Amino acid sequence: MINIALFGPPGAGKGTQSAFLIEKYDLFYISTGDILRKELAEETKLGLEAKSIIASGKLVSDEIIVQILEKTIKENSQANGFLFDGFPRTNIQAYILEGLMIQLNTSLNCLISIEVPEDVSVTRLLNRGLTSGRMDDNELVIRNRLKEYEDKTLPVLNFYKEKGNYIAIDGNKAVEEVTTQIEEIINKELSKKLMNVVIFGYPGCGRGSQGMALSKKYGLEYISTGRMLEEEIDGGTELGKRITQIYESGELVPDEIVVPLILEKIRNSRTVKGFIFKGFPRTLVQSYILDGILKKHNSTICKIIDIQVSMLELISRLSNRSKTTHCKPYDTSTEKIVRRLKDHEEKTIPVLDKYKEIHDVAIVSGEAPFEIVFERMAVEIENGFKNLR
Repeated sequence: MINIALFGPPGAGKGTQSAFLIEKYDLFYISTGDILRKELAEETKLGLEAKSIIASGKLVSDEIIVQILEKTIKENSQANGFLFDGFPRTNIQAYILEGLMIQLNTSLNCLISIEVPEDVSVTRLLNRGLTSGRMDDNELVIRNRLKEYEDKTLPVLNFYKEKGNYIAIDGNKAVEEVTTQIEEIINKELSKKLMNVVIFGYPGCGRGSQGMALSKKYGLEYISTGRMLEEEIDGGTELGKRITQIYESGELVPDEIVVPLILEKIRNSRTVKGFIFKGFPRTLVQSYILDGILKKHNSTICKIIDIQVSMLELISRLSNRSKTTHCKPYDTSTEKIVRRLKDHEEKTIPVLDKYKEIHDVAIVSGEAPFEIVFERMAVEIENGFKNLR
């Protein structure tokens, strides 16, 4: 999700640039002006309250703005991102927006300010008034709106300057040049976003081999809890010995062991484009832990893939693997294999069901040659990258 506030005085060209951003980056557009005009047209209670305020060129009260804005955001919380045009206009509204973004478990990426001198704004708006028919496009009202902007809205810039996400651009340039400036800013912000993928599937479905291959192809860090735990075992550490005992019992390794290993892996991976998680989360508790870990890094899950393979095929694969050098501790008997599959069904399937309620889960059949399954998953990863942009 990417969230942008487009800032600038009346007549700066925010509407034109907003249209570009909506189409280019598939953002949900929120213009307080448009929302209020809709309320006016429908003659709602809020619309009638706002009518006299808009006609005089003053800003509509926060009480009215918040009610409409909160409803709009909540109704579209699954959007790829939001583009705010005309909001925030005061310091109080800036805090309001911060609170709303927190509710969405996200934040405002940046505020882009299109800077235009007052005389240019007046000329543009008077020209618009010749054809728009808007009651607020006359010089007296325009001057009042610009004064309101100067007195109340410009101080908001300091709020975002202090946060470090304020960016000013020259609105005097041609429309195409302004668009190019904005596009460069958005692309830079998008380059900061991590592509985080979680691969689900029963043991034996091919999550590991596919995850490693995908991580190499797309420059993602592969995080496999099983692989990290095996490294501890192979290293003969005290932790590895404890893990071996847990494996032999057929139980899942507790979070107290797994989570610190994941945190260390993420801390040491500072230049990657994102992460592929295999084997984590396995439980509902771990799903909340992962959400918290990613939130701490100002990130979130971008793509979930569920590799589906029939139960008979899974048992066959795991049984065959037990006869190879790739044998896992839980592959050594049919009893352990069945217990592990049942454990996955009881503890991990509910996690997948939870994610299905808030994410689009991509289902990929794993009953095909490696290369075919890989191509199916690659398509899903590439779709995930497109959604980042």
